[in-house]
Amino acid sequence: MSLRQLATVRRAYLRILELICFTLMAALAVIVVLGVTYRSFGAALVWYDEIASVLLAWLTYYGAALAAYRGGHIAVSSIVDAMPRPLRVAVTLFAEACVIGFFLLLGWVGWTILDVLATDTLVSLPEIPVSYVQSVIPIGSFLYVLAELLRLPELLSAAAAPPRMEVNP
Repeated sequence: MSLRQLATVRRAYLRILELICFTLMAALAVIVVLGVTYRSFGAALVWYDEIASVLLAWLTYYGAALAAYRGGHIAVSSIVDAMPRPLRVAVTLFAEACVIGFFLLLGWVGWTILDVLATDTLVSLPEIPVSYVQSVIPIGSFLYVLAELLRLPELLSAAAAPPRMEVNP
């Protein structure tokens, strides 16, 4: 895949993740406003608490993939930057392998759990299977791994680059 094609794929992936996160945030906001409005009039939506919790969990998983794509997760890049160039590349590869390995394991476990949850349904909306709700674990894990893989060339390029010189005032 050429650099130009990779850039196109990365932009499309970013837009898809942003759209998913925006949609989930908008849906969550609408549901919370509906829930508060109904309660202020003395009524309550039976499904409000459960669906709001599900949407928040989904937003967390999909938002984590978006943050991974943008490099927004906790990292100690100053330690890696201080290492010699060959060691920076090795440490970057090791760190990415650990992260990707963890999310592959999480996705696999999440996938196997779906069979266990196949007969369960939500309490407030029995027509919605819990396996549908929990599918966010393998899907979110896959999206996270994909985000890491799309960022890998950029990370390796930064690790192989000469160290940045910072001037302290």
